[in-house]
Amino acid sequence: MSIIYVLIPIAILLTAIGIYIFFWAVKTEQFDDLEKQGLSILFDEQEDVPSQNKSKNESIKDQQNDT
Repeated sequence: MSIIYVLIPIAILLTAIGIYIFFWAVKTEQFDDLEKQGLSILFDEQEDVPSQNKSKNESIKDQQNDT
């Protein structure tokens, strides 16, 4: 029975910490765009596209110079 005197304050403390972390996450806009990160893996980044095009263009020029 004396363990309940320890568990209740621990439960209240953990609940308070959880509520604080939740409000901190909302305040720092952690929940604003949940779909963007899930879809970002499907699309190339803007930086990668020109470098890929450049290498393709260089390989085409090399093929044309060989003929």
